Amino acid sequence: MYPRLAIDRLQALATRFPAVVILGARQVGKTTLARQAFPEHAYVDLEDPRTRDLFADDPRFQLDSRTRIGGLIVDEAQAVPDVFAALRGAIDAARGERGRFVVLGSAQPALVRGISESLAGRVGLLELDPLTATEACSGPAPADWRSNWLCGGFPDALTSGAEGFREWHEAYLRAYIERDLPQLGVSADPLLARRLITMLAHQQGGLLNINSLANALGVSHAGVSRLLDAFEATFLLRRLPPWFRNVGKRLTKSPKVYLRDTGMLHHLLNIGSHDQIENHPVRGASWETFVLEDIIRRERLSHPQTQFYFWRTAAGGEIDLLLDRGDQRHAIEIKAGRGNARQGRYLADMMVDADAAHGWILDQGDDAEEAINASVQRRAFAGSLAWLP
Repeated sequence: MYPRLAIDRLQALATRFPAVVILGARQVGKTTLARQAFPEHAYVDLEDPRTRDLFADDPRFQLDSRTRIGGLIVDEAQAVPDVFAALRGAIDAARGERGRFVVLGSAQPALVRGISESLAGRVGLLELDPLTATEACSGPAPADWRSNWLCGGFPDALTSGAEGFREWHEAYLRAYIERDLPQLGVSADPLLARRLITMLAHQQGGLLNINSLANALGVSHAGVSRLLDAFEATFLLRRLPPWFRNVGKRLTKSPKVYLRDTGMLHHLLNIGSHDQIENHPVRGASWETFVLEDIIRRERLSHPQTQFYFWRTAAGGEIDLLLDRGDQRHAIEIKAGRGNARQGRYLADMMVDADAAHGWILDQGDDAEEAINASVQRRAFAGSLAWLP
């Protein structure tokens, strides 16, 4: 069991809301986290046929009977849509009780709709991500950041190691395409979905061009767009928007797209070892994804309101990640090699246009930190596993 950074925020939410909802991809560790954070709560899984039938017949009775002594963890709540209205009634009957219900789900439409329609204002939301590098190096089967980069952050994939992580990701991908997408109401041909995910892997970290993808696949723009929405809703894909002073432009300009887990990325690209990463054209994009995701996962726990962007100039200069905390923006450039003075000058120049207060270059260097110029510092990722600006 890996210790999770999210446990403190989850328990804090439970002191402020009658119910908390944990969203996240399948197999990311939602159930383990909930049971670790609330060991006295009872547990039900609504994907179990017998339990599902009981809750479908009388959800309010089931909720009340199972929370007479303590709280209740409800896993895969979207399997019984009527449970959300029953939760609202149970919560309102004892509004002063905090953290009584913990609801888990994989962001399927029924879950999101149930939360928005029945539980608005009554629940705190937590999105659980795959393991960060600092989480991966703890626990009973510690893995260093290089293994985390190669195998990805899903706990079972990471513990499989270099010898087995690709088999795990293949099984996960097949279940995702053949089971999860149909449950989302996405009726795409499994071969088409697989081809699109593979194409995204080959374009990792690039600007999204839906027309180009649709033309290459021989399908409609709407068909690709619908699949991309499904990938994003189920935490497979991240669309990182560009930052503009004009807020409206952030909604219309092309985002950068990333498969969020580097283990899945490496599997799709037929990469199975560190040596293969080092000699593969995707090395830079893979490293960028790994560091970017690690920072975002930790930042969202420490500063839940932070917005994430990239910055690109007309001349082609780029800041990989802008953390917009509202009162300040922090610029982070991610390098697979070692940051140098020239890169520091470029970053300092772009920070002026991006209105960023501080700048960092995160790289694979050995020493932990050094100032490059008055505006920019470089840090070694290995020495920054718990660092945030």
